[in-house]
Formats: sequence, structure tokens, C-alpha cells
Amino acid sequence: MPNAEVVPPRVEPTAALARLEPPGWRLPGIANLHSHAFQRAMAGLAERQVGAQDSFWSWRETMYRFAGRVDPDAQFAIARQLYVEMLEAGYTAVCEFHYLHHAPDGRPCAEPTAMADAIIAAAEGAGIRLTLLPVLYQRGGFDGRALAERQRRFAHSTDNFLRLHEALRRRRSPMLEVGVAFHSLRAVPLPAMREVLDALGDARGPVHIHIAEQQAEVDDCLAAHGRRPVRLLLDELPVDARWTLVHATHLDGDEIAGIARARAVVALCPSTEGNLGDGLFPLRAFLAVGGRFGIGSDSHVSVSPVEELRWLEYGQRLVEQRRARAALAAGSTGEALLAAVAESAADASGFDASDDALWLDAAHPLLAAARADDVVDRWIFSGNRPLLREVRVAGRAVVVEGRHPRRDEAARGYAAAIARLLAD
Repeated sequence: MPNAEVVPPRVEPTAALARLEPPGWRLPGIANLHSHAFQRAMAGLAERQVGAQDSFWSWRETMYRFAGRVDPDAQFAIARQLYVEMLEAGYTAVCEFHYLHHAPDGRPCAEPTAMADAIIAAAEGAGIRLTLLPVLYQRGGFDGRALAERQRRFAHSTDNFLRLHEALRRRRSPMLEVGVAFHSLRAVPLPAMREVLDALGDARGPVHIHIAEQQAEVDDCLAAHGRRPVRLLLDELPVDARWTLVHATHLDGDEIAGIARARAVVALCPSTEGNLGDGLFPLRAFLAVGGRFGIGSDSHVSVSPVEELRWLEYGQRLVEQRRARAALAAGSTGEALLAAVAESAADASGFDASDDALWLDAAHPLLAAARADDVVDRWIFSGNRPLLREVRVAGRAVVVEGRHPRRDEAARGYAAAIARLLAD
């Protein structure tokens, strides 16, 4: 519900996030707040023009056709490869927005959790923290239309969804958190959301939802409810710091202030949002009222926190024709970005991951004569050369000398799965 509390502007980091500690420059691990693992396998396969008005909606049709082929074995192989890539890039936790629930023909799997089990096994094998977010998906639009045939494998009744959530909740461990996701306001009626939240209570974990990603969604919501999507969500549901609003690209000033007052986190995915032509998030205005954000790789056209952070900043520079947009006060732009991502991670993922860390190679030429107060900027704004030397999750080294020990095994499994998926 809306909160009248005044939110102070974001406080810029006062101490450098980096410190020189063997085996290099130590930085906090990074949480990837939004992932659809199976979509990594279609990166680059939806880049041909199919009409003069190509958009998210035309891309979605390609995605549906691809998703229709993914079974649990393929899900495991794709997710394991992806999670190895994430760790080698500096992500130490991932929030998996999981809606590929049923068999490719749309019928329930013999084991209802089979598709989710594949994701859990992939994360365990890679050694990444996993926040599994089973997604409730019930209708085809704000007008209440039924789901299309190609969407059947995403669907659950509310009761069946709660049973799925209970089964997955029993798997929780120090490396596995289970939250809840609503696909979007267009795909889940408000009464169903309330029923799920009431039934789960404090056991719900983090709550994630796609919202206001495309202008068409905003227009449809206004037509159906007389309110914009974020305004509707804030008015009708108890949004708080445990909520993550994914994308929230198209906002007005009232919605910007409302998200900040609620202390919700916005998951920004600049590489995917750019790939789909969604638009640019109003970052500067959001930060000015104390807004909280993290990053995600979403469709995985890029698996690089550096690229997400860099393009988040560059997008704002291009629009405003000014530099250093994420730093509201004098200081490092990279530090401001990384500090914001680190601050939001626990609420969005459900993990206290303070013992997750990554180390940059202090001997790399791009970090020559680096100082604690400039090393983050050098990492983010010096291109795409691999500077990571080591990554530790829960205190355990999962990347050493820039390499994951299961890289080759994961790559072989992935290649075999892709060959099978694309065989015809």
C-alpha cells in the first residue's frame, strides 16, 4: 500500500568498495536479480527482421517456439552452462524467474517439479547461490483472455501453484532460497496474487514481478483499470522491501516516488531491455528520491555484470547528454553503481551473502597502478577484457585463475543439448 513516509536521497558510498587482498583486488559478489535460464540458448537466434514493427511482442513469438522444445535434460544443460558463465563473470547469486513448469506438450511432468529440479541441480553443480522463483501465470492479458496453446506449459491454477511452491520450499538450503513470482499484472489477476500472498504468509520469501516493461502494457492497464501498472500494484498489494519490480521501464513521477517509498527494489536488465527495444529506465530521477535497484541478465544476450552496469550508465548519458549520471554527488560512478547493487541484493535474493566475493587481477595491465578509489571504474569502464581472477561463494573458491573447474564439462553438455534442440 502507498506509504507517506519521506524517503531521503541515496547516500553515496563513503569508503572504497575495493581493497587489495590476496589474490588481487577484492570486491563484493554480485547478485543477478533476473534470469530466464533457457533463453541463453536462443541468444542471437531472434535477430532477423520479421516485420517493419519488430518489438518485444514479435520476439516473444520466437521465444515461445523455442521454449516449446526445452525438456528437463535440456533445461539442466543450458542452466549449468549459464551458471558457470555467470560465476566466471562475477555473479555469485542468481534469481531464476522460472515459468517453464510443464512438459513441452503443456501437460504436467510425471514429477511436477522436474523442470525446477533441473535448475536446482544445475545451480548446485556450478556452485552458485540460487533464488528459485516459481512463476504464477494464468491468463493471456488484462482482458482475461485464455492462455494460448503455446503458453500452456507456463500455467497453474492457484491451488496447484501453492502445492508446487510447498514442494520446492522443502528443498531450501544454505545455497537455495525459494521465493514467489507473479509473471505480470496482465498474466495474473489481482485476486490470485492476494490469495497466494495470504496463503504463504512469511514463508513466501522474496516476491518478484515483471512490470511496465513495454508501453503497450501501460496502455492496456490504463484501459482495463484506469491506472498505470506500478500505481495499480502499489495501491492494491502490500509492496515492501521484499518485492522486486522487474524492468519498471515506463514510469511517471508518482510511480517513481511510490516505489522508493515502498523500499522495493527495481531489477534493471539493460542488455535485454536494449535488445528488445523496451526503453530506458529513469535512473537519475529514481536515485534522487532514494530508489533501490539491482541488475539482471534476463534473456542472457550478455552474461556480464560489467556490461549491465556500463550500459545502465551509458543509456542515461545518451538521453541526458551528460556524464556520471549514477553518481548523485562527487565521486566514483562505478562505486555508486556497485554499491547500489550490493545494498539491494539481500532483500531481492533472500540471501545474506556477505561472504561472497570476487577478486580482480591486480597484475593485469588495465589495472596498472590502480588505487582502491578507482579500481571499480577501471573494471566497469575499460571494455570487456576478463579481469576476474577468483570468485568465492559462501567462502568456497568456485573460479580460480579466471576459470571454473567444470567449464569444459558444462560446455560439452550444452553443445549436445543445443544440437538436439536445433536439429530440425
